[in-house]
Amino acid sequence: MAVASPTGSPGLPAQSAAVPITLPVLDALFADEVFKADLKSKLQLTDEQVSGLRKISGEAVTKLRQSNAENQTGSAEAARQNAIEAIRGVIGPDKSEQLLALARDHWNKGSEELDAAIAKDAEPVMLPGPNAVPRDTRIVVNIPAFRMDVFANGSLIKSYKVGIGYPQFPLPQGLRKAQIIIFNPTWTPPDSPWVDSMNVTPGEVIAAGSKQNPLGPIKIPIGSPSLIHGGKPLAKIGTFASHGCVGMTNGQIKDFAKVLAQASHTDLTEQTMSAYLKKRTKTRTVKLDQLVPVELRYETIVFEDGRLHIYRDVYDQNTNTEENLRAVFAAHGAGFDNLGEEEKAQVLEALNTMSRHPKKQPKPTPNPANVAMQNSANKAGSAIDRKAEGERRKKLRNQKEIVIEIIELAGKGYPAPVNLDSGLGTQVSAVATPSPNTP
Repeated sequence: MAVASPTGSPGLPAQSAAVPITLPVLDALFADEVFKADLKSKLQLTDEQVSGLRKISGEAVTKLRQSNAENQTGSAEAARQNAIEAIRGVIGPDKSEQLLALARDHWNKGSEELDAAIAKDAEPVMLPGPNAVPRDTRIVVNIPAFRMDVFANGSLIKSYKVGIGYPQFPLPQGLRKAQIIIFNPTWTPPDSPWVDSMNVTPGEVIAAGSKQNPLGPIKIPIGSPSLIHGGKPLAKIGTFASHGCVGMTNGQIKDFAKVLAQASHTDLTEQTMSAYLKKRTKTRTVKLDQLVPVELRYETIVFEDGRLHIYRDVYDQNTNTEENLRAVFAAHGAGFDNLGEEEKAQVLEALNTMSRHPKKQPKPTPNPANVAMQNSANKAGSAIDRKAEGERRKKLRNQKEIVIEIIELAGKGYPAPVNLDSGLGTQVSAVATPSPNTP
């Protein structure tokens, strides 16, 4: 089912190359000693250049904190371009391209290595092709869908609506690994200028249960700087919510820890969990009996049980293209050109609406005979039609996804959510009936 990967969504290599490296991301990477060493050994940067990079990235984060802009939707494209220009000013254009590539590599891989006890040939790999369905036990996070799925032995057993990284602090993309569950985690503030405004000291350990600790009752490390953790209010679920992490409510993270333990055949009873969580100031670590791969995907075009989901390009990676659309169709053994003209037009309109830079649709050429016969009533009717069409397009622009049923692909594609936990404390076993205007 795998196909050659066009730009963006369908394949990992192009997808990873599109990961936006912003100044706040660069600032976070300076906490990684290996990254700092690579700047000198691989890029041959001078101490003065490294200091200059730390200065511009630190100042950017401080400015964001002061204006609270880091918690705003913003534009990933603008943040990316701002970083490129600032970095070029410090180390020049040639070194800048090398730096961005190095930063993407570190941001996507994370700093944590596989458990030494794991055989090299058992190391998990990213599944190839768009909308790939796991046949093993693994976690799949689709960033634009704000969705996380848990698969056990090839079966989807649980789905969650989650919060993702802000455009200034995007979630990495690629393969990570979950190996432990930490109850009542401590928090160590990073060595960044904005920490000064939080009445904490970089490197200081903020105790479990402290009001200054943003991680909630449980965290699952998936390679620094990323975590799956709680502590998020319901309003942050299904939107931007974190600084490079997968965010969940406290209720969700408790349920997820139980499901993760079950999927990895780890002995962790509800009674044990309750006992751990009851002692909020005491940190406990549970090692999973089976390493669980975590795929951080960026797929804005997804076939889900015969329905085409087109998600908004939240990180401005230009993934909603006709090229990617055709690749996804081909991966499912279908052809876009086999659709009817009306169906194709509907799909292309949705794709354009959810793209990074939507294009204005051309107005149909009027029939001269009809124009000659128009009267005031017709003009009034046309005005009403134009207003209705304008309202429809405005509604589409505010949506996070558009869902279209494709008869040709009935029963095919990535599975629909199972026991979806949207953070409300209730679970939905099936998705709602789709329509072109599904919000």
